[in-house]
Amino acid sequence: MRIHRLEIEAFGPFAGVQSIDFDLLGAQGLFLLNGATGAGKTSVLDAICFALYGSVPGARQDGKRLRSDHAEPAAEPRVVCEFSARGRRFEVTRSPAWDRPSARGRKGFTTQQAKTLLRERVDGSWEEKTSRNDEAGMEIGDVLGMDREQFTRVVMLPQGDFAAFLRSKASDRLDLLQKLFGTQRFEAIEQQLALQANAARAEVQDNQNGLKLLVQRAESEFAQLGIDEAVDPDLDDAGSNDSTPELRLGTLEARARAESLERQQAAGSAEAVRLQLADKLNSARERVQRHAKLDAATRRREVLATRAAEVQEFRERLGRHRKAAVLGGQLDAVDRAAKALDIAGAKAESATAKLLAASLDASEPGTSLARIQETMAVVEARIGDEQKLEDITARLDALDVASRQRESANAARSLALVGLRSDAAVLEGELGPLEAAASQLPLRESEAAAAQNTVKTVARYTSALDSQSAAVKRHAFARALSQDLRQLWLDLRESRLANAAAELAAKLNDGDPCPVCGSAEHPSPAAAGLTALALAEEEQSAHERYDESEHELLQAAGELASAEQEVAVLAAQGGGIDPKEAASAEALAKDALALARSAVERLKRGKAELARMTDRIARLEEEQVQEDTAAAQAGSTMALLGEQRESLETLLCGLRDGFDTLHERIDALTAHRELLQSAVATGVQLERAREALDDASAALETALAANGFDTADAARLEILDEQHAARLDEAIRSAETESARLAELFESEDLVLAAKEAQIGEVPLTAVELAALEQDAGRAEETARRLDLAAGLAARTVTSLAAIRSQYEEAAASGRGPRDRARVLNELAETARGAGDNGYKMSLNSYVLAARLEQVAAAASERLIAMSDGRYTLQHTDAKAARGAKSGLGLEVVDEWTGQRRDTATLSGGESFMASLALALGLADVVQQEAGGVDIETLFVDEGFGSLDEQSLEQVMDALEGLRDGGRVVGLVSHVAEMKQRISSQLQVIKNRNGSTVRIVDAAAA
Repeated sequence: MRIHRLEIEAFGPFAGVQSIDFDLLGAQGLFLLNGATGAGKTSVLDAICFALYGSVPGARQDGKRLRSDHAEPAAEPRVVCEFSARGRRFEVTRSPAWDRPSARGRKGFTTQQAKTLLRERVDGSWEEKTSRNDEAGMEIGDVLGMDREQFTRVVMLPQGDFAAFLRSKASDRLDLLQKLFGTQRFEAIEQQLALQANAARAEVQDNQNGLKLLVQRAESEFAQLGIDEAVDPDLDDAGSNDSTPELRLGTLEARARAESLERQQAAGSAEAVRLQLADKLNSARERVQRHAKLDAATRRREVLATRAAEVQEFRERLGRHRKAAVLGGQLDAVDRAAKALDIAGAKAESATAKLLAASLDASEPGTSLARIQETMAVVEARIGDEQKLEDITARLDALDVASRQRESANAARSLALVGLRSDAAVLEGELGPLEAAASQLPLRESEAAAAQNTVKTVARYTSALDSQSAAVKRHAFARALSQDLRQLWLDLRESRLANAAAELAAKLNDGDPCPVCGSAEHPSPAAAGLTALALAEEEQSAHERYDESEHELLQAAGELASAEQEVAVLAAQGGGIDPKEAASAEALAKDALALARSAVERLKRGKAELARMTDRIARLEEEQVQEDTAAAQAGSTMALLGEQRESLETLLCGLRDGFDTLHERIDALTAHRELLQSAVATGVQLERAREALDDASAALETALAANGFDTADAARLEILDEQHAARLDEAIRSAETESARLAELFESEDLVLAAKEAQIGEVPLTAVELAALEQDAGRAEETARRLDLAAGLAARTVTSLAAIRSQYEEAAASGRGPRDRARVLNELAETARGAGDNGYKMSLNSYVLAARLEQVAAAASERLIAMSDGRYTLQHTDAKAARGAKSGLGLEVVDEWTGQRRDTATLSGGESFMASLALALGLADVVQQEAGGVDIETLFVDEGFGSLDEQSLEQVMDALEGLRDGGRVVGLVSHVAEMKQRISSQLQVIKNRNGSTVRIVDAAAA
């Protein structure tokens, strides 16, 4: 993985657009990232991490504020990173969520969501891959083969963290190693083993609970028998101290069987006593019932004998009624016939009067009725023709109205067609020029965009020229000031040296040797000046002012270079054009674009209107054709209907006979027919009524003589009403039924036996004696029932105890396998989590990480040997920790000069830096291998070189320069001055009040 280019805007301390060409910066394979404290060196690394993973490393992510406070309020924070990996080249652009000023928002800001754009360079051009944050993250993670945590540990080596890792305890190293090597799957195995062990223990516990529940059920079943074990004479010593649940269940079952046998015997004896008393009670009750029946039957027979005379009188009266009732039909028939004859005579007279009132012939109503019916049949047969005539007339009227409407619509349609065809022709002529103008829209848009960009570039170029002019002035001023301050410092230094000679001259004595040259003669001693202390202080102050001016000069030079570069870039983009000319070109381009857009809109509307007109013309023409066809069909139909109407009018005129319609004549004929039908019917009824009266009178005379009655009135006196006759009949039947029942009752076995017992003096028990016998039988039955229930309970308990013992044996046998499996799984889970018989207290996860740490120590030792001049190596140790703590992730340093091993915490500051750097590089190598052999071509090493002496720094630099093998680019972050002298290619981060800037400096070229 190699980083080629980074562009930062409104991110961290960088307000404006900052572009870093890592291909240029890393051309020599090694470059230095330096700058003042807080300038933003780490923010450059944060920008790379944010571009790739959408977040910054470590605790800086918790702040959640990535946008620069120095940027303009409307400036969008943005990071663009171009990188290559696995033979592919990508460009990722990310913007974090930020608050954009809102022109209409109540709070003044609108939250802009995070954005991402991932592009890949394919065949020389950039192709968009995705603009979704999650999809871009997945794509980059797959290409790099590392997550953010691994990237920040492998590509960006933070020395402070690895120094802490070097000195930390084994338990503290676990978290970092687990994040880097992704051994969560081994923790998952530990958890799975623990879950399986818990499940197995739960299964065993369920089995034990089931066995306990079975024993408790057995105890409960046995307790229902109510046996007091403490006073049971049959209990032996073994039974009172059951050693196992199996023996206890067997003992309870044996005791229940003995109790069941005893209770069954007692229940049998009680049942025999109950049956004996029940038989005696039944015999006594039966005798009492027999004698009671005999007494009741005797009383009923006496009552029946007293009613015999009355019943005989009822029989005679009912006989006379029945003889007279035989003549009731003939009597009623005579009465009904006489009444019907009167009614028929009245109806005949009324019908004759109505015929006369209607001017009809009343002498022969039957003949008149036949003539009217024939006439009605003829007229009714033509009713359909009259309705058909009405329908034809209505259709002719409707067709006439439709014809007039059709003529009016045709005239209007013809006028509309003329107008539409004219408008369509005019519109077609207008669309030609509009199509030519609309085709120029893409060209006008590109011209307008180019003109607008040119205006912006000209404005930026003008601003850049002003900035360059100001930067030239500041640089010239800073250079002049620096030169003046340097000359002042040199003058003061010369003065201090001269003053030192004067002090020596003041101490010379004639004849004494000079402490400088040894001469005893002093021909020209130096003159005295200021004191040495004052000169030294003034020189120090001048030197500090000179250093400050040098820093300001360096900053001014950087600003000037940036301004000159921006002016050159903008000039190449066309910024040198006259602003008025650019503005005029932009206005013309905008006007042309507006005209083209207007033409497009007008063309669109015109085509839509022309399409609507064309559709309207086609519809009207089609309607015209349809209407012409309909008009021809209507004319033919009207001619045919007119002929049919004339024929029907001629036919129906004679049938109406002066009436307006056939219905009116039919109504008149119907009224006459009804009068004649009524007269004929009343005549028939009158003849029938006379015949019926004659027949009924003859039949009545014959029936009276046959039944012994002289007249009809004598027969009517003997007839009773239905209710009276029913009462007499019911009384007779009741007496006969009672007599038959008593005869049958006295012949029954019970009454015959009771009569015999009464004759021999065997009387039934009294009520008191019977009640006492019932009480004795009830007590015997209750005792038998209670003992039978007790025996049944004991038998059920025996059955339940036998079933429980069988279930217990089956459950105990089925639980042996789960208990063995639970023991094995529990031991395995305990060992995997570092407990139990695990002497090193190492979990499975720690064991895997220990192997990785051993690889890291071996890889780190290769570089530490070179850095420490062959003295130190790192070695993994799995020595047991004190007081039972977890082991396996220990590190120790081996001193090859003495052969001694010691803890990494005993290293000095410089030695600790070299060891932690070697550890970071070794860890990067191992993680790189674990990530699938990803080639790391760009590597960053953070601060920490200030703790090294000159020789150690030389050795470390040699080791770092070795990292450049194979085309790798290494970036060092440091404040050390010697590093600035050793590494010519530098990325300087310069801070100021308006935000930081970056620039690439090649010290060798300078």
